[in-house]
Amino acid sequence: MDILVKNGRVVDGFKEFTGDVYIKGGKIEDFGTNLNYNCKKIDAGDLCVMPSFVDMHDHFRDPGFTFKEDIYTGSKSALRGGYTFVNLMGNTNPVCSNMEIVDYVLNKSKKFDLVDVHQVVSITKNFDGETLEHLDTLDKRVKFISDDGKGVVRNDIMYKAFLKAKEKGLVIISHAEDENLTPMDNRLSENLMTIRDISLAKFSGGRLHLAHVSTKEALEEIIKAKKEGVGVTCEVTPHHLALYDNDYKVNPPIREKEDADNLICGLKNGGIDAIATDHAPHSKEDKINGACGISGLESAFSVCYTVLVKRGYIKLSQLSRLMSFRPGELMGIRKGKIEVGYDGDLVLVDLNKKRRIDGSKFLSKGKNTPFDGMEFYGDVIGTVKNGEIKYDGGLTIDY
Repeated sequence: MDILVKNGRVVDGFKEFTGDVYIKGGKIEDFGTNLNYNCKKIDAGDLCVMPSFVDMHDHFRDPGFTFKEDIYTGSKSALRGGYTFVNLMGNTNPVCSNMEIVDYVLNKSKKFDLVDVHQVVSITKNFDGETLEHLDTLDKRVKFISDDGKGVVRNDIMYKAFLKAKEKGLVIISHAEDENLTPMDNRLSENLMTIRDISLAKFSGGRLHLAHVSTKEALEEIIKAKKEGVGVTCEVTPHHLALYDNDYKVNPPIREKEDADNLICGLKNGGIDAIATDHAPHSKEDKINGACGISGLESAFSVCYTVLVKRGYIKLSQLSRLMSFRPGELMGIRKGKIEVGYDGDLVLVDLNKKRRIDGSKFLSKGKNTPFDGMEFYGDVIGTVKNGEIKYDGGLTIDY
């Protein structure tokens, strides 16, 4: 698809200018000012044009829990939020512990042709905390393994997992939680497991990505490890940045103000690699019964732009690096930057538009959000993938 986005405020993690972006054959072909190509045009005169967002942490609940979400509704939700790539966790039913389920997810996603998908496979088979033999059957389409939703408690099993992952070129995404400690002190649970996993990554030479970091102590250990050259990266969520002293049920829990402040400092100084939504949709009944998680895709940019950029903590270009370029780099994909040869994936946002979050209007099946009724700046008006408009929330188009 060929399309020319005209007269926008173009921002990515490396540059900013007022001008145009031309996409040809699904790839960025040209960018600059006063471009003129004979193709469909989007007038972005009042909008900011950014690389679409890349999410390293999502739950689309398919197969097995499609009453909460499925690949179609999750993909529509992602596009409404400005995302064109999602990294799906394996805590489905059955657990994603083999290539048959990977094939199911990838084929279903390809049929819908909405967003690009990577399917994570479990570290231990069926999350049993012990069995690793299934990792030998994985092919190159799998880049990450994770038992997200629970930690791998046994030290010896996690060490063997790091060795196997290193052998196969896989990255371990750690849900840093010791379930034996969680009932006593969930903060200690995250902190000790973070230290354990960093130590095993260092000892094994494997690569570790720490999901949804939420405590100041865990972040301190990660930054220390990075300075020592350990192969560790990390992500934080919008809700752990924007909220504190809040009992909305997520895992890990929303922490204290000092933790949120330290996470924001980590974004400013480069200690944190990416912002990921941990999109975790639930039915109303499951949420009432205590299920942890939020539907995060459709509110992520608005929350992050308001909390981080409008309040002066980071620049918009830094936010683009955190939501687009760096996660794309970690995923090994050509997304997240406005550069010739990169995928023609863009998000057009109205930075001046104030929106009131209304979970009941989410395109996701999951309406669960702690931000319901809150107001934030920055609304996604359009999402373009490979030069094709996949979400149109009021674009001005010249055919």
